[in-house]
Amino acid sequence: MQRRDTKDLRRSAQSVSTVHLVRHGEVHNPQRVLYGRLPGFGLSDLGAQMARGIAEHFHDRAEAGRPVHLLAASPLQRAQETAAPIAERLGLPVTVEDRVLEAENAFEGLSEVKRALRNPRWWPLLVNPLRPSWGEPYKSQVSRVLAAVKDLSDQAVAAHGEGAEVVIVSHQLPIWVTRLWAEDRPLWHDPRDRECSLTSVTSLHLGRDGVESVSYAEPNRELLKDAANLPGA
Repeated sequence: MQRRDTKDLRRSAQSVSTVHLVRHGEVHNPQRVLYGRLPGFGLSDLGAQMARGIAEHFHDRAEAGRPVHLLAASPLQRAQETAAPIAERLGLPVTVEDRVLEAENAFEGLSEVKRALRNPRWWPLLVNPLRPSWGEPYKSQVSRVLAAVKDLSDQAVAAHGEGAEVVIVSHQLPIWVTRLWAEDRPLWHDPRDRECSLTSVTSLHLGRDGVESVSYAEPNRELLKDAANLPGA
């Protein structure tokens, strides 16, 4: 999938499609584990409230004439539980999409990661933060997410015509590096600087030349102050 040169970024009157990448809601994680792809990490009560809130957000858009035509989600529990209220509110099935899964991470399962990394046994994994050396390469994440975005966009447009909208529930890091790619920014970054809060919406506006522009929204902003939010989780 191509992105336009930012020097020639022109938003068409109507995008061919819009794909909304939604981060899951808050996870019940009292031990502050970097859970990654581990099973058994579902939404907290606050996370469930966030999921209902994001469902209302897309329902309101549908009422205003911008319906969602296709809904997909990562197979991980927290993503599926976030997608469920959207599916119920919009009357859509949830497609399980493996390509938007959380990134692989060698530190998966550790709690209090910052303290754990003082142990020299982990230091060899920190040699190249640009790749990164402790997990799945950023480029690999972007490649698989974009492949899912293109396929789901094509399906929605084929069935519903230009202007079709897709929602994909995914995870912070894959969403963030995809946005960095779309905005022609370096993929390496400080995890504390990610603009991808719980149940945020990162929207890729697709034209005939690929990703034309990106927009970002936090429909549950008022709930974020009470949320536990681990960088990298």
